[in-house]
Amino acid sequence: MTNLVVFSSAKALGDHHQVLNEITFSAWLAQAAPGEALEYHRGFLRHDRGGPAPAPQTRRSQALNLLADHVYDLAERGFVHLVQRRIDTNTFSYLAIARPTPQGKVLDFSTLMTEEAA
Repeated sequence: MTNLVVFSSAKALGDHHQVLNEITFSAWLAQAAPGEALEYHRGFLRHDRGGPAPAPQTRRSQALNLLADHVYDLAERGFVHLVQRRIDTNTFSYLAIARPTPQGKVLDFSTLMTEEAA
C-alpha cells in the first residue's frame, strides 16, 4: 500500500476528521492511485451495522449500512480490494485498496455511484 487515508464515520472525533459516506468514498476512489488504501470503518462492522438480530436501526447504523453496502458493491465490481486488520479484541480496521484500472483508464465518478457493471 502506498498511502493510507483515514476517514472517520463518527463526527465526535473532531473537525480534522472527515465523515465518510458513499459520495466521499466514491470521490476518494475516483482519484486514488492503484494500491492506495482508505480505512472506511474502525470497530466491529457486523456489530456496528446492527448485529445479527433484527433491531431498530440508529442513524449511525443506517449510514454505516449504506456505506458498507456501497463499498462491497464496488469490490464486487472490481474497483477495490477489501481487507481488514485486527487492532484489538473486537476492533478492526476495515480497508479498501484501490485496484488498477484497465489501461490506466480514469474512473468516472458517476460509474462509481451506480450499480451497473463498468
